[in-house]
Amino acid sequence: MRYLIIAFSALALSLFSTQGLAQTGPQTQSDTALLGLPGDNLDLFAVLNLFQKSKTIEDFEKSLNEEKTGINNLDLDLNNKVDFIKVTTKQDGTDFTFVLQVDVSEKEVQDVAVILVSKDKDGKVIMQAVGDKDLYGKDYIIEPAPPAPVATANPAYTGPDPVTTTATATTSVVVVESAPIVQYVYSPVYVPYYPPYYYSYYPPYYAAFTVMAVGIYHHNNYYHHAGYHGGGYGNTVVIHNTNNYNNYNNSRNTSNTVNNNNRNGNYNKNNASTRPSTGSSASARPSTGTSASTRPSTGTSASTRPSTGSSASTRPSTGTSASTRPSSGSSSTARPNTSYNSSASRSSSSSASRSMGSSRSMGGGGGGRRR
Repeated sequence: MRYLIIAFSALALSLFSTQGLAQTGPQTQSDTALLGLPGDNLDLFAVLNLFQKSKTIEDFEKSLNEEKTGINNLDLDLNNKVDFIKVTTKQDGTDFTFVLQVDVSEKEVQDVAVILVSKDKDGKVIMQAVGDKDLYGKDYIIEPAPPAPVATANPAYTGPDPVTTTATATTSVVVVESAPIVQYVYSPVYVPYYPPYYYSYYPPYYAAFTVMAVGIYHHNNYYHHAGYHGGGYGNTVVIHNTNNYNNYNNSRNTSNTVNNNNRNGNYNKNNASTRPSTGSSASARPSTGTSASTRPSTGTSASTRPSTGSSASTRPSTGTSASTRPSSGSSSTARPNTSYNSSASRSSSSSASRSMGSSRSMGGGGGGRRR
């Protein structure tokens, strides 16, 4: 019976694992493929998903930079702290460009990505996120995926379960008017947002937090890819509103620090996935987290270094001089010459401290010698 239970448990575990791999396999292969660029630490699929769910641009900026959302993991200055991403707005009629930027230093600003929102000639809203080429490479574009095509009914089918739904036409333009952020920017109450923040001056809600290992980061955000398509590695998505994007490129911000780090391979070399100590510094570096137990000379000096912690008991010459040094405590019996000289020849010139010792020797020695 025992072996049957073990066999059944193993079978159930294998089936569960197979099911999990079948559900996540198709996305895992593409999601874990890294660019080797700083964009690996900011998933634009997750960014665009968050953008559509936000009510205002201010809400989007706040949620993007909060640690609890887990979307921003970008570290352009390589200080092991997540950078604050601000969102600037540019508007040209019904075309909007929302630029994600990082103040790398007091004098350098680096554009991270742009979100393009515009209306086509038919009044349909188009939304795309384009990664900056310094961070994502060339033509890294994300957009909402069109709905999956529905099966087309076969008019010649005579079976018992005919298909009555006709397939809808698939287009590259996806209607996103229902997104809260889209309804907001095209509403009469919309006011363009210009962030007041700059290098070392950030909103009160922002607190710099440690960069997450890139493997864990991608694992936590891969589910955002559902409903979107694009990215890199043979991406066929193109920018729909080229005029809007070209106008942005005329004022694109780049940072010499980012360019130098890219050229020297610092982002790939110092990638969070190769630095496990950042995600679990307390456990990965025991010399600092457990110095008291791994360095006994400092943490347990009282017990492992008896010369300092227990000098009174292990060093009799200092801690127990009165009892373990008979030459001073029992001078009358062990060293008769010393007791005799101290009482006879130094009676007039001995100090107050030594006269007490001599008086003791006199009392003890005299009684011992008289017969």
